[in-house]
Amino acid sequence: MSEALLSDLLDACRRLHAGGLLAASDGNLSVRLPNGLIAMTPSGVPKAKVQLGDLAHLELDGTILSGRPSSERAMHLAIYRAVPEAKAIVHAHPPTAIAWSLARPELAELPSDGLPEVILAAGRIPIVPMAMPGTEAMGTHLLPFLPAHRLLILARHGGLCWGGHMDEAAGGMERLEQVAAILWKAETLGGAKPLAASELEELRALRAKLGPRII
Repeated sequence: MSEALLSDLLDACRRLHAGGLLAASDGNLSVRLPNGLIAMTPSGVPKAKVQLGDLAHLELDGTILSGRPSSERAMHLAIYRAVPEAKAIVHAHPPTAIAWSLARPELAELPSDGLPEVILAAGRIPIVPMAMPGTEAMGTHLLPFLPAHRLLILARHGGLCWGGHMDEAAGGMERLEQVAAILWKAETLGGAKPLAASELEELRALRAKLGPRII
């Protein structure tokens, strides 16, 4: 079981790098193992080159058992401690999603209320206030959004998605960048127009029935 989870983590590293969502050693990925330990990508190693032996292992309280985990591990540990159903986490740097938080710092969430598929597949996508890299604030700033939201933009920094397995977390990151790119293109064409209030209400009710996972 653990071997399969670790293999999925390595596959996701390469998948996200190939998709332009991780450059060089940016970002970090982790999984919760059956024994309760957290396996995480190492600091300073390009994600396209991470090997099984490079992975770090931590306890839930942050004690490092092996390897050199990312300096941004506070985000991962905060989620795992707060949300028992979180089994995998991806933090990446999707360019267009980050650009939204740079250009529109007043936004509390990605303005995706014109896209039915996004409402059904992910719900609202909040923008988490900026925290200085490597600080405990990276974790504490997430807490108000948990467990209601699995897919988030980290202001001026990147994206974050947690899920019940690595495919959900990695797929959520791919979806985030696609949505951000669609909305950016809509802005250049005159601005994205939201759905009618009745349509939004119906879609959000259906999303509630589908459950919280990222589809």
